[in-house]
Parts: sequence; C-alpha cells; structure tokens
Amino acid sequence: MTATQSPLKPKAYKSSVKPVWCPGCGHFGVLSAVTKALAHLALAREEVALVSGIGCSSRLPAYTELYGFHGVHGRALAVASGLKAARPDLTVLVAGGDGDGFSIGGNHFLHACRRNMDIAYIVMDNEVYGMTKGQASPTTAPDWTHSKLTPHGTGIPSFNPAAIALASGATFIARGFSGDPGGLTRLLVEAIQHPGFAFLQVLSPCTTFRPEQKEWKKMVHPFDEDATGNPVEAAQRIVADDGMSTGLLYRTRIPVWQPANRVSMEVSELEGGFQV
Repeated sequence: MTATQSPLKPKAYKSSVKPVWCPGCGHFGVLSAVTKALAHLALAREEVALVSGIGCSSRLPAYTELYGFHGVHGRALAVASGLKAARPDLTVLVAGGDGDGFSIGGNHFLHACRRNMDIAYIVMDNEVYGMTKGQASPTTAPDWTHSKLTPHGTGIPSFNPAAIALASGATFIARGFSGDPGGLTRLLVEAIQHPGFAFLQVLSPCTTFRPEQKEWKKMVHPFDEDATGNPVEAAQRIVADDGMSTGLLYRTRIPVWQPANRVSMEVSELEGGFQV
C-alpha cells in the first residue's frame, strides 16, 4: 500500500459472494476476524493469499477479495508451502477445518509445523464433518453418539491439535473462539505477524449438526497464564487444559525456513517437461 492510499476498511477485504454457511455458524465470526485483522495490519489485498482445502470452513477464499486458492481435501498446507516458497513476499494464510486439517491432511500438518515456513494456519474446529452431513471428525469426543455412522460413538480418543502442533515443532500455538470477535482478531494479528509457522485453532460451533455447541460461549475462558516459550511448560498446560481455554499458549523463535536457489521458469517451459 502506497503512502497516498488510505487504509482499507474490513469490508474492503470481503468479496461480493454471499456465504452459504448455516445461520449461526461460527465461521461467520472467523471471516469477520480475518478481514478486521488484515485491516488492522493495513495489508494491501494483492499482498495476501488465502489457501484452503475442502469443507465448510474452506469456502473462506471465495468470501474474500484476496488472492485465493480453493484446493483439494487435506492439501491446503502443501499448496501454501509451495506458494510461500515461490513468493516469499506474500502474506500466506491457510484456512481449513478439523476434518480437512487433522484427518486426510494430518501428515501435511505435522510437516508444516516442523518446516516452520512463515505461514498462518487457521483451523475452524467444530468437531464434526459438517459439509458431508455430520460424521465424527478427529476431534470428536469418543462418546458422541449423534452420527448415523457411529451411533455408539467412535470409542477413539480425540485428536489434540495443540499437543500435536507442539510435538511437531510449531513455533506459535493459540486457540480462539469465533464468538469472541475482538479476542480472535487479536490472535490473528499476532499469528500473521509471527515469523514462522503460526497455528491458530478456532472453536467454531456447528449449529446444525452440533447444536449443543451453542453452549460453548458459556464454557470458553482465557488461559490462566501468559504464553510460554518453554515447550515443557506448554506441554504441561496442554495436558491439564479442558480444551476450552483461549488465548496464546506458546510462542518461540527459531529460524524461518525458506528454500534457497529458487528456480524461475515460464509456464511453457514447465509444460515441456510433461510432454511425451
């Protein structure tokens, strides 16, 4: 943004496409927080890329006036890593859900954490596959019995995103709540500004398939202590936590990975390599 341009308002980062999320979906709050964070940071729209996978949450790029890429299921972090490698000047955001990010995309999540590229990953976690009609996801409690596919519950312990992120080497770990727009916006600003891989889990209720999650607004609470840079302390807090604490949990600084010796070529040259 040049000195002669006025800072953009949050609505300037929204596209003309109307969201098709269900009324009351927590993802509306995430979209609002993303646009407010970008406005706060005064980022030009052409300086930001938003990459997603598949799912209700992954519709986010269509609702923003940014560079966007709606990828395939579970591959958003792989696409974003390639984009950041090729265009380190861009602010790269990734949006996804608990199924997209922790099930089919779980392996990419592990390696994105340890690679520590300068990417902010926003996972909207509603503990269910909403777009495909309510199956249990990796973060679903083992005794949730309201899915026709698992009427007796999964019986499988829930995936703990913060613990996995910490063990895999993420340098920024936070949890927000879509019903707290101010707090979520602040966390997004910090995640975008963090030099390295920033993981932000957002508790984002699915009012259609998990109507009981409307009670989350009464259950969320701030972390008892400030963020730590000690992984042992962070691990202890994660184990003791009830999963409803919000705020910045862990932040540390290590060198950001960016591949050297980038090769630039025209599309025609790339296509030539695939000719038979």
